[in-house]
Amino acid sequence: MSHSPPTGRGAAPLSDVQTVDVSAMPRVLVRIVGLALRYPWRVALTILTSLCGAVASLTLPRLFGRAVDEAHRLLAGGPAHAAEARHALWVSALLVIAATMARGFLTAAAGYQGEYLSQKVGYDLRLKLFQQIQRLSFGFHDRIHSGDLITRGMLDLEGTRIFIQNGMMQGFTIVLLVGFSAYMMFSTEPLLALIGLSFVPVAGAALARMGFLLRVTWLRVQRLMSALTLTMEENLQGIRVVRAFAAKPFEMAKFDQAADAALAYSYRRIILRYRGVSAMQVSYYTALGALLWVGGHKVAAGEMTVGRLTEFVTYMTLLQQPIRQVAMIFNTAARATSSGGRLFEVLDIEPEIADKPGAQPLKAARGVLRFEHVDFAYDPGGKQILSDISFEVAPGKTLGVVGAPGSGKSTIANLVPRFYDVTGGRITIDGVDIRDVTLASLREYVGLVQQEAFLFDASVGHNVAYADPWAEEERIVGAAKTAQIHEHIAGLPDAYETRVGERGVALSGGQRQRMSIARGVVPEPGIVIFDDSTAAIDAVTEKKVRDAIAHATRTQATIVIAHRLSSLMHADEIVVLDEGRIVERGEHPALIARGGIYADLYALQTRADSAAAMEEPPGEPPTKRRARA
Repeated sequence: MSHSPPTGRGAAPLSDVQTVDVSAMPRVLVRIVGLALRYPWRVALTILTSLCGAVASLTLPRLFGRAVDEAHRLLAGGPAHAAEARHALWVSALLVIAATMARGFLTAAAGYQGEYLSQKVGYDLRLKLFQQIQRLSFGFHDRIHSGDLITRGMLDLEGTRIFIQNGMMQGFTIVLLVGFSAYMMFSTEPLLALIGLSFVPVAGAALARMGFLLRVTWLRVQRLMSALTLTMEENLQGIRVVRAFAAKPFEMAKFDQAADAALAYSYRRIILRYRGVSAMQVSYYTALGALLWVGGHKVAAGEMTVGRLTEFVTYMTLLQQPIRQVAMIFNTAARATSSGGRLFEVLDIEPEIADKPGAQPLKAARGVLRFEHVDFAYDPGGKQILSDISFEVAPGKTLGVVGAPGSGKSTIANLVPRFYDVTGGRITIDGVDIRDVTLASLREYVGLVQQEAFLFDASVGHNVAYADPWAEEERIVGAAKTAQIHEHIAGLPDAYETRVGERGVALSGGQRQRMSIARGVVPEPGIVIFDDSTAAIDAVTEKKVRDAIAHATRTQATIVIAHRLSSLMHADEIVVLDEGRIVERGEHPALIARGGIYADLYALQTRADSAAAMEEPPGEPPTKRRARA
């Protein structure tokens, strides 16, 4: 399954290419560091504790070196100085313990501050991403799968956040240690310092190559994890379909294929990392061996003390662990550049539907909705979905919309609250173009009840009052009565406090649709649109719902979109769509008398209903027939 990449004004499309933009790597890392610098005091405290920890670490080589030289000098003076030598060693041991404890405390403090800082950055990114997902238009969500967004919001965000802790702050600590160590070593024995640090450029080159290759691999791993998340999400959402068609082997094979692909690239990542680590360790131990060889000859020739050689070896030992961490830093940086790049792609997209500069809240006096020669296409230059659509719906009036599937009925519903923008003509409310008002005020004024009745895993009451969480109980109950669902809710174990389950799984399709109708009625919007919202409701209940809705919306402009013509017969005007154009319009009797598309559709549905009625056993009540079926 493929999905076209989403795009937005002023932003590059979400890429799915396998090439790596090398120039983007430092930009992404600099941007991540910039997120951390929004907390300057926390960064300063982390740097200070890291600096003090590095200084405490660098006192150890000097302490060891001086202790060895002092003990050697005293022991060389004979047995008379043995007690003095032991005292000197005890003092040195206590100083080493004190320095080690100070280093441990400061390192722990720096680690805590770094973790705290990274979690704050992660928290900020999490909120920004969720806010951005809420802002982005339906066009974006049409072109990207939710599984990919979940991967970006979980795995990619974590890969970005962890760089602050294990990349930025660890890298700063290593720079301090290597820098101070190099200064101390060169200030005492330049030749030994040059030999001891000769592994740094070799290890740096190997790790830099590893980091570049890891970025390539991480990009592929993240995309494969998106595919894996997509496979799992679709399986969970369609678990009933999977079980109904005994498709478990097929789904297992599909998931196994995606998991194998991700695992293969994970193995490649491990191999690349350990190649870099191996090259670094070989160069390190080679430099250490050379230092011992040259230093040993200097000690034997009397050009250097044993303590000074001990000091250099201790410097090298101290550098071993941080240098090993360089591999982890490169790995973290490689992951951060790929993860951060994928994350920032979403954050940088400008919503296609947004408030224009200077937009004012909608102030509707009457609430007259008008379509004026509206054209619409989902893609610029693509197929026209609507062409030259014009109509008017005044308060207290109802417009019915009917047409074949794909004729543009739901598109009309989605254009009124500006889920999409028209590509021609305009839509007005009381003469004001809806593009000139704020989205929040427009969507508060326009209520849309969709055919797909999505319910949250919350109580019945919370689902009904979703559009107005502070609605009084009387309004909630009244809306439920309008939707003919109150009696069912009252019979639930906890009535309106009963949880409906994930996506309303505890309710039937018709019950979910009636819950959705109730949710749309609660806020009492100025314009109400019902987009085939009674398709899953039986005919008897639908008539009750229709009559109750007509009463509840008697002062509002109402649009009813339906396939079932019985839902539209009461409308003040009915428009018939065919391939995005209005081909007929008028009241139900006039359209029947015209003998056009509407009359043919009505005759077809009437014959179908009559045939269904003839198939039922005579004298059996409808409710009993449905129960038997």
